[in-house]
Amino acid sequence: MTTDNYEVIFAIVNTGYAEDAMHLAREQGARGGTIINGRGVAREDEAAFFGITIHAEKEILMMVVEKNIKDNVLHTLYKNMGMQQKAQGIVFSLPVSDAAGLVSKQE
Repeated sequence: MTTDNYEVIFAIVNTGYAEDAMHLAREQGARGGTIINGRGVAREDEAAFFGITIHAEKEILMMVVEKNIKDNVLHTLYKNMGMQQKAQGIVFSLPVSDAAGLVSKQE
């Protein structure tokens, strides 16, 4: 399957916020995602330097989306789940070079 039209979006948020992030992403056209539990690591002086509290327990929402909705999903997630919000999220995307198992809307 050609994957030139897809990007993977990662939203790393405090535990308990990944479902909310998925809901926001669905409103922008994302069809689904995978939530992975994780644990953040940071030096105490770095947390104090940035003026934020680092919560160790994280959830990582990973979604493969079509490129034409990527910017809207990223913007919505960061606006509602970003570092200034309770979720303290970091959101980024990466290109998908190869994939198996993706089903397009046309199929």
